[in-house]
Amino acid sequence: MTFDDLEQRVVAWAAARQIIPNSTAMAQALKTAEEVVELLQALHKHDTKEVIDAYGDCLVTLIIGAELYGVNVVSCLESAYDEIKDRKGHLGTDGIFYKDQA
Repeated sequence: MTFDDLEQRVVAWAAARQIIPNSTAMAQALKTAEEVVELLQALHKHDTKEVIDAYGDCLVTLIIGAELYGVNVVSCLESAYDEIKDRKGHLGTDGIFYKDQA
Protein backbone atom coordinates (compact mmCIF):
# COMPACT_ATOMS: atom_id res chain seq x y z
CA MET A 1 0.00 0.00 0.00
CA THR A 2 1.35 3.42 -0.95
CA PHE A 3 1.39 6.52 1.23
CA ASP A 4 -1.24 8.05 -1.06
CA ASP A 5 -3.50 5.02 -0.51
CA LEU A 6 -3.09 5.30 3.25
CA GLU A 7 -3.68 9.05 3.13
CA GLN A 8 -6.96 8.52 1.24
CA ARG A 9 -8.03 5.86 3.74
CA VAL A 10 -7.30 8.16 6.69
CA VAL A 11 -9.31 10.98 5.10
CA ALA A 12 -12.20 8.60 4.38
CA TRP A 13 -12.03 7.22 7.94
CA ALA A 14 -12.13 10.77 9.35
CA ALA A 15 -15.03 11.74 7.10
CA ALA A 16 -17.02 8.64 8.09
CA ARG A 17 -16.68 9.68 11.73
CA GLN A 18 -17.53 13.33 11.02
CA ILE A 19 -14.04 14.47 12.10
CA ILE A 20 -14.00 15.98 8.64
CA PRO A 21 -15.77 18.48 8.48
CA ASN A 22 -16.60 18.95 12.19
CA SER A 23 -13.04 19.35 13.50
CA THR A 24 -10.62 22.14 12.66
CA ALA A 25 -7.01 22.28 11.58
CA MET A 26 -6.23 23.89 14.96
CA ALA A 27 -7.94 21.09 16.89
CA GLN A 28 -5.96 18.53 14.90
CA ALA A 29 -2.73 20.44 15.55
CA LEU A 30 -3.47 20.27 19.28
CA LYS A 31 -4.18 16.55 18.92
CA THR A 32 -0.85 16.19 17.10
CA ALA A 33 0.87 17.84 20.06
CA GLU A 34 -0.75 15.30 22.40
CA GLU A 35 0.43 12.47 20.17
CA VAL A 36 3.99 13.89 20.12
CA VAL A 37 4.00 13.81 23.93
CA GLU A 38 2.97 10.14 23.76
CA LEU A 39 5.79 9.56 21.26
CA LEU A 40 8.32 11.15 23.60
CA GLN A 41 7.11 9.00 26.47
CA ALA A 42 7.34 5.84 24.36
CA LEU A 43 10.84 6.73 23.19
CA HIS A 44 11.90 7.38 26.78
CA LYS A 45 10.60 3.93 27.77
CA HIS A 46 12.15 2.26 24.69
CA ASP A 47 8.70 0.80 23.97
CA THR A 48 8.88 -0.06 20.27
CA LYS A 49 5.21 -1.02 19.99
CA GLU A 50 4.12 2.32 21.48
CA VAL A 51 6.69 4.24 19.39
CA ILE A 52 5.20 2.75 16.21
CA ASP A 53 1.68 3.56 17.41
CA ALA A 54 2.63 7.13 18.33
CA TYR A 55 4.37 7.85 15.01
CA GLY A 56 1.28 6.51 13.24
CA ASP A 57 -1.07 8.59 15.38
CA CYS A 58 1.00 11.70 14.64
CA LEU A 59 0.74 11.03 10.92
CA VAL A 60 -3.02 10.48 11.16
CA THR A 61 -3.57 13.81 12.92
CA LEU A 62 -1.28 15.61 10.47
CA ILE A 63 -3.13 14.16 7.47
CA ILE A 64 -6.52 15.13 8.90
CA GLY A 65 -5.33 18.60 9.88
CA ALA A 66 -3.86 19.24 6.44
CA GLU A 67 -7.09 18.08 4.79
CA LEU A 68 -9.14 20.38 7.03
CA TYR A 69 -6.83 23.29 6.21
CA GLY A 70 -7.10 22.58 2.49
CA VAL A 71 -3.54 21.47 1.80
CA ASN A 72 -2.10 18.10 0.88
CA VAL A 73 0.27 16.60 3.44
CA VAL A 74 2.48 15.06 0.73
CA SER A 75 2.79 18.48 -0.92
CA CYS A 76 3.73 19.92 2.47
CA LEU A 77 6.43 17.26 2.87
CA GLU A 78 7.70 17.97 -0.62
CA SER A 79 7.85 21.69 0.15
CA ALA A 80 9.77 21.04 3.38
CA TYR A 81 12.19 18.73 1.57
CA ASP A 82 12.76 21.37 -1.13
CA GLU A 83 13.71 23.79 1.68
CA ILE A 84 16.29 21.47 3.25
CA LYS A 85 17.63 19.39 0.36
CA ASP A 86 20.56 21.67 -0.42
CA ARG A 87 21.49 22.53 3.15
CA LYS A 88 25.03 21.69 4.12
CA GLY A 89 26.14 21.00 7.64
CA HIS A 90 26.52 18.33 10.26
CA LEU A 91 25.11 17.10 13.54
CA GLY A 92 27.50 17.80 16.38
CA THR A 93 28.10 15.45 19.28
CA ASP A 94 25.97 17.84 21.32
CA GLY A 95 22.93 16.94 19.18
CA ILE A 96 22.75 20.34 17.47
CA PHE A 97 22.74 20.63 13.66
CA TYR A 98 25.32 23.15 12.53
CA LYS A 99 24.65 24.70 9.12
CA ASP A 100 27.69 25.41 6.98
CA GLN A 101 27.95 29.11 6.26
CA ALA A 102 27.63 29.88 2.54
